[in-house]
Parts: sequence; C-alpha cells; structure tokens
Amino acid sequence: MARGGDTYVVDIETVGVPWDSIDDKTREYLQGRAQSDGEREAVPHRLGLSPGTGRIIVIGMLNISNERAGGVFVEGKSRGWTEDGPVGFRRFDGDEREMLEEFWRMLGSGKVGRIVTFNGRQFDGPYLMIRSALLGVKPTLNLVGYRYSFDTHCDLAEVLNFRGALRANFNLDYWCRRFGVTSPKEEGLDGSRVQEFYEDGRIDEIAAYCARDVVATGALYEKLEDTLVPILDARS
Repeated sequence: MARGGDTYVVDIETVGVPWDSIDDKTREYLQGRAQSDGEREAVPHRLGLSPGTGRIIVIGMLNISNERAGGVFVEGKSRGWTEDGPVGFRRFDGDEREMLEEFWRMLGSGKVGRIVTFNGRQFDGPYLMIRSALLGVKPTLNLVGYRYSFDTHCDLAEVLNFRGALRANFNLDYWCRRFGVTSPKEEGLDGSRVQEFYEDGRIDEIAAYCARDVVATGALYEKLEDTLVPILDARS
C-alpha cells in the first residue's frame, strides 16, 4: 500500500474531434508543426492525442488497496452508476463533463496515497487535468506531482526506463509479457484502434479494454512495488 492512503490505478481512452470542426487557424498551425508530408497527412488522424483537439471517452480506475474495487467511466447517456461494467467493475455512464466531475469527486472524497499509471505523467494525468479545465471542472488532485518521486504518482513507464536513463522505451504489452502478467491487448484492441472502434459504435469494447488495462497495470505494479519502485523513489 502507498504511504498514507490507498493506491489507485488510472487509465484513459480518447478520441479526436472531426478535422472539419476545427477552425482554419488551428488546422494551419497543427499542420505547420509537421516535419514532413507524411506527418502533415497524419495530423487529422492523431487529434485524440491532444486534450485541445480530443476528448476522453473512457476512464478506468482501480483501487488495488481495497479488494481491487474498480470503476469504469463511459461516455454515453447519463445513467450514473450501475453494476454492469466489464470484468466485475461498476460502470458510470455520462457525458465527458459528468465523467470528470464524478472521477474527481471520487478521488477527492477518499484518502489517495498513490496514483499508478503507465505513461500517465506524460499523457493520462495532463490530459485529465486539461480536459477538466477546458470544461470548467476543478481537479481535486495533482495527477503529475513532483517529478523525481514515485510517492504520489508512480508512472511505471518511468520506473522501467529509469526516468529516461534507459534509452529504449517499451509499451505496457511488452512489459506485461516479460513479467508474466496477462496483457490487455490479447483481444484484438489496442490504443491505435480506439478511434476506429469508437466510430464503429463499439464503445463497450473500448470500456472493456480500458478495464483490462488498469487490471494489467495494477498487476505489473505489484511486481515492481517492492523491487524497483522503492530504490528509485527520490524520497525513499
């Protein structure tokens, strides 16, 4: 268990807004940043990677200190919490703003000791906080935190590349397989296909994938919690 509270694993899935819904100046700016024709052609297909041109459609959250209690937040008709989530998770249905309000309420109402992610310092944490600000929702927790400590936010990608000292970077699927953890990618969906699945109306499959992602991230964390994490934590 993290110091002073429970440990929560967090993961998000995002999609981009339609390219033609973006104003001309922004489109010109985004394509002007590209370094090649290929990169310029790819810009409209990568909008989900930025909180300025994308939105959150699923949030997975798993409290691994409390009998692995989990919840998945899914974009859709406002229904609140139900018990019909994937892999035994409860499910919250609502629009993006409602999802974020409930997510922050939950994090703010309990004693959170540590947030665990995979690449969350660079992606999930900033994305959640910026999307919240854009929608007028106040975050209740800093999901990025002090750069050189894993105490409040343990990004497993940074643990496994020694905060950038290891030049090679590998994804969650790779490390799950190396540590004998069931990979969330086993069922034909990964991050590169989320936009495609969403456009096909397959958000329930995306929600299930996100739930598997937090379960796998939690299991990988348990492999590292007493080995690499303590010795790399600047405050240990």
